[in-house]
Amino acid sequence: MQFPQLAAFTGGDGLIRVIGHRGARGVMPENTMEGFAFTLSCGVRLLEFDVVMSRDGVPVITHNHSLTGSIVRDRAGNWLQGAEPKVSDLDWANLAEMDVGGLDGSSDYGQRFPDQAFLFGARIPRLSDLCALIAQPGYQDVHLMLEIKSDPDKLKDASARAAVVAAVVAEVRALGLTARTLMHSFDWALLAECARQAPEMPTSFLTQLPQNAADIGEDHAAPALPGLAEANASLPDLVAQAGGALWCPYYLDVTAAQVERAHALGLRVAVWTVNEVADIDQMIGLGIDAIVTDYPGRVQRRLLALGCSWTQQSAMAV
Repeated sequence: MQFPQLAAFTGGDGLIRVIGHRGARGVMPENTMEGFAFTLSCGVRLLEFDVVMSRDGVPVITHNHSLTGSIVRDRAGNWLQGAEPKVSDLDWANLAEMDVGGLDGSSDYGQRFPDQAFLFGARIPRLSDLCALIAQPGYQDVHLMLEIKSDPDKLKDASARAAVVAAVVAEVRALGLTARTLMHSFDWALLAECARQAPEMPTSFLTQLPQNAADIGEDHAAPALPGLAEANASLPDLVAQAGGALWCPYYLDVTAAQVERAHALGLRVAVWTVNEVADIDQMIGLGIDAIVTDYPGRVQRRLLALGCSWTQQSAMAV
């Protein structure tokens, strides 16, 4: 099957795509409508974000399975204290009251992003909110790298997996965005379910080798990942065999030989999450298709400095 949305994620000679990670997490509150709007205003037209299900079956955009005190404030403006409630244990009405417009600078997570703006009144968006935004005129070139998060308590529950996929697919289809969306996940069983329910949307396979520790303050994907450390296992080959259209490896795991192999298999390669200048330059040198980053402007600047671009339009301007 031909997937028109893959063109937006495909690089080329002097062309490397920029994907805003959770919007532009380095400078704007992550996974918020304000952060997405900022990223789009910077000329970045590819958005990566995370979707988790509420108790009443609403796909919401947030990364962790639980609400963390380093990011979330209650309706009175206080950082959440004590046990972190699971998103899946709360209805959308409860989640809509939370403020996610800033980071607690005293937390380990907050200290990772000292340049992130602090907003008051930013809310956890629904998937439908973002879909409604990019369905508007003026955003017809925006594409979504939609990561579905797998509930670690339900990894073996096929019916739960099917229900999550059905809810997400329904939201994307409702606004006619399937031709602009990739289904993206660490959970390969979930991606197989995506391919079954929505064959019109290509699948993007996230990978991270087990020697890499989880980032501070974030859920780790290890429980959802298949075994990737087998001797002589080629990650691009495994992704291709699983029916993937795009391979999204952790940037410390990828080599030039793997990129070459992935391209030979017809895969696009988007590396995550690349923030430091030296790492950005190294990834550019590998010939990958796209860079997922918390600092889209930083990647744009490096591309321009190296005579590269991130869109066909910017290529003409260089």
